[in-house]
Amino acid sequence: MNREYQKWYSPWLQRDMELLIFGHSSRAVLFFPTRMARFFDYEDWHIIDALKEQINNGELQIFCVDSIDAESFYNQHVHPEVRIARHMQYEQYILNEVVPLMHVKNEDNYFEVAGCSMGAFHAINLALKHPLLFKKVIGMSGRYDITKQIQDFKDLFDGYRNEHIYFNMPQQFVANLHDETILNAIRQIEIIISIGETDPFFKNNQDFSEMLLCKNIPNQLNIWSGYAHRPRYWKQMVQLYF
Repeated sequence: MNREYQKWYSPWLQRDMELLIFGHSSRAVLFFPTRMARFFDYEDWHIIDALKEQINNGELQIFCVDSIDAESFYNQHVHPEVRIARHMQYEQYILNEVVPLMHVKNEDNYFEVAGCSMGAFHAINLALKHPLLFKKVIGMSGRYDITKQIQDFKDLFDGYRNEHIYFNMPQQFVANLHDETILNAIRQIEIIISIGETDPFFKNNQDFSEMLLCKNIPNQLNIWSGYAHRPRYWKQMVQLYF
């Protein structure tokens, strides 16, 4: 399996960033890590191995990026306004540094985006904000409005709100979208949402899927038995949805 490690100093984040690339051609998947996880975790959890046949056959290329969630959403030492600002810098890193690298490394330029848990939020948020970039988005075991407390999972902005937070909550901003040009672009994306039936985020996923349907945005809501919020389930999910 082709495996490539990349590291460079990010001008947008003012720090070194790392990523791993698996494969060499065909569909390119930008793969966000789980909550405060690292770019190598999907490899360590054998999730990449679950896709090795597609990767080795030149059918799939995966870009596993790093997370800075500990500096943004989960940084309790700074004001929520600083948290969302740091996330927006991360988004610019993805758009202006990682996506151009994907273009260099992949001549097919058929891009998809995916993630598990917090990575699912990142994937869905990025795809719906920039629908012309991606053909497909896969959210596994995610939640799509992190301003809402769900059981033990708290509001990550402690009740603080501003327009930057609003425009980074897909369950909020898409619900109020009326621009048919943007909506039609989103409707062209294949949207796959996967969640366990006892996952705390189950209702959030149901509501999100129904909201999209109300906007005439097709999506697949796949419900797994049990909790299904673990790497062993994500290994099965990527084999079905990637």
